[in-house]
Parts: sequence; structure tokens; C-alpha cells
Amino acid sequence: MKIKPFRAYRYDDSKVGNAGDCVAPPYDVIDDDQRERLYAKNEYNIVRISKSKTFKTDTERDNQYTRAAGFLNDWLTKGILKQDSDECIYAYVQDFRITGKNYQRYSFIARAKLEDFGRVVRPHEQILNKPKIDRYNLQKATQAVFGLVFMLYDDPTSTFEKIAEHKISGKPLVDMIDEQKVRHRIYSLNETDDIEQITKMMRDKSCVIADGHHRYTTHLLFAEESGNPAHKYQMMAFCNTCHEGLLVLATHRLVKNIAGFNCQALLGSLASEFEIEQFGFSAEHEKVTSRAAMLKKMKAEYERDKNAFGIYCGSGKFCVVSLKNKNSMDSVSPDKSKAWRGLDVAVLHKLILEKYLKIDEEKLSGGDFVEYVKDTPEAMDKSIERVDNGQIQAAFFMNPPKIEQINAVAEAGERMPQKSTYFFPKVFTGLTIDKL
Repeated sequence: MKIKPFRAYRYDDSKVGNAGDCVAPPYDVIDDDQRERLYAKNEYNIVRISKSKTFKTDTERDNQYTRAAGFLNDWLTKGILKQDSDECIYAYVQDFRITGKNYQRYSFIARAKLEDFGRVVRPHEQILNKPKIDRYNLQKATQAVFGLVFMLYDDPTSTFEKIAEHKISGKPLVDMIDEQKVRHRIYSLNETDDIEQITKMMRDKSCVIADGHHRYTTHLLFAEESGNPAHKYQMMAFCNTCHEGLLVLATHRLVKNIAGFNCQALLGSLASEFEIEQFGFSAEHEKVTSRAAMLKKMKAEYERDKNAFGIYCGSGKFCVVSLKNKNSMDSVSPDKSKAWRGLDVAVLHKLILEKYLKIDEEKLSGGDFVEYVKDTPEAMDKSIERVDNGQIQAAFFMNPPKIEQINAVAEAGERMPQKSTYFFPKVFTGLTIDKL
């Protein structure tokens, strides 16, 4: 992967008060309520560009994309955004806590040469057409890159991490804590020797897209249609798979709108291919204990390399279903690799959602029957509550995929089903901006 330093545009603290108040999570994890909070947080928050509000009165000449371009041009004119004087590679440090343990994740931001999907750049997840069109319209209107494609590479020697450890003792360019209590810091690496070491290390690396498949696909399309050679390099973030701070969390599935859905009937159908263990409860305090027992069983199966899911449909019980024989996937996915067939999410989609609930790939992509919920601290409680309130019919709780599984599927030239991975924490938008 060919990378190079660049002069990013960044928020000027003297104009905005605190640059940390102006950055935002990636567009695709921001709901309407969070967008309102970000709008109120600072009048220059990047969400006005990355996920600008839409209105019923929008027209071809006045819409979220034209307004985003207007904000960008206005902020550049006013000096709200200023370009750094030196070409840099930017060190990005994130401090966070998960399940009672503290982590620190290092990544770096640089311009990278766009490559068609193949040996150098490998996707791991399916994309949807609607968000691809959305990101393309934004990039075309603004001629800039705001969000980061999050790329994974493999470097057992930890070249970048060793450099970064010696450079992050000073004052960061940006230092903020987000709503999930994750601390984000940015530092500039502008010394020639540091830049040369990192670019040299990356020359023979192939990368897997961890997050930002729609953004990368947009970059490819934009560069091709513009015909500008300079657009062949665009801003991305890179993280070493050998770094202990790289975590993948689960994305759960919530099922709704299934005619005649019956949980007991579903469990009865699954019994031929899955081992089923039930954790019943009759009171609220027992419900907490049963939920914990389900999670413990799921974790034990995960460590045994078994395909297993937690299921909650109400009815006073949590369940864990574990696939009896991995060869069960051969007949339903004969065209897929062994790596793909071994994914929990593939087993769920093919042997449960599609086979018994009749939710095929077309219905999955439509969004009317399955919701995807990232494994945030409150996600499971809220999902259980929605089942109890009758808002959804069933919650399927997932174990996270393993990094080696993601790499194996990408190596096979295949893509995991959409919303298979949740790399935590997210890389934020607006920390650095690449004006093309």
C-alpha cells in the first residue's frame, strides 16, 4: 500500500473554542437525536457536512449536499478550517474501557493510493447501494474527504507504534472525550525520518477494509470519474492487526414483521441442526441471572470455536443455540469458502433467518424485517426491552467475529454479510479534512 503525508485542514481552536466540540462519529452511526445534540454542541460541528439535515422543501439545487458544500466553503473563507503548514502523518490515539478493562488503540492517518479491490486492498463486508450513492453525492458536492476509511494491516514489528509512543507525550492537536467515554487525541508526525519509516513499512502491505466500505467505493468512483491523477490518493486511517488495542465487537440482529412468528415453533425447527439450552425465569431478578447465564454459555461456545447465538423472544426464557455440525453449511452455501461458511453471522443468516424465517438476502437489505444493533453497553438491555414491549419479535445476540476470520474471508476474495463487524471505538469524522 502506497501512502504519503499531507497537509490536513483542521479546526482552529481560536475560532471555534474547542476543536473537540466540532468532530463527530461516522455518519452511519448517528441517529436523529445525536445529530440534534451535535448541531447544538457547536455551530461548526462537522455533522452539518457529514450528515446534514434534510427538508421536505429540498430541491436539486438546494439540498443536504449543496448545503454541506456551502458550510465547507464558508468555514474555509472564515478561517474556521485552516490547512497545516507541514506535510504530516497524523497519529490517532484512542483510550477506552470495555468490560472493566482499559485499552489504548493506535492508528495513523495518511493519504493512500486508491487500488481496485484485489491483492492490495481487500473488502470484507457487503455494501448497500443507497449509502454508496449518498457518500458519492457528498464527495462530488464538496470535493473533499471528511470521514476516515479504517484500514487494517499486519506489522509484527510495530514500526508505527514504536514511533508514536515517543511522540505522544506533548500537547495533542485535538483532545476530546465522546459520548461513549472514549478519549480521542491527534498528533502530527512531520519529521522526515519518521515519515520515511512508516511509508517504507507500508510499501509491501496489503490492507483489509475494517470500516468504511461505502466510503472507499465512493473514493474509487470519484477518482475514476474526475480523471484527476491527484484524486488517486485520498485520506484514510490505518491500524495494525497485531496491536492489542484493536477490538471487534458484535452486531446483534433484531427480527420484526414476520407473519405468524412463534418462538417455540422456531426452536422446535432448529432442534435437528442445533443444540438448544434454555435459561428460564419467572421474576425480574431471575431474568438478570438467566441473561448472564446465556452470555456465559455464548462465551464458552465462542472459545470452543462453536457457532452459537443467544435468542430472546420473551416467554420467560433466554436460549443459546449451537450448531451441531459445521458441515450443515455446505449444502446451503456450496459456492462459498470454508472461511465464510464458518462465520457465526453466515450460519445465522442461512440456517435460521433464511431457512426458517424466510428472510432472504433481498429482504435483509430492505430493512423491513431485520434491524442491526451494535454491541454498545446499553444495546442488549434495550433490545430485550423492545421484545418485551412487542416492538420486535426476537433478538438474536451474536458473538463478535475474530480478526483471523475477517482476514480469511478477505483472503478468499469474499465478503461477509452486511453489518458483520463492529470495530470499537469508531474513528471520528472531522479530526482531519482532506480537501481534494
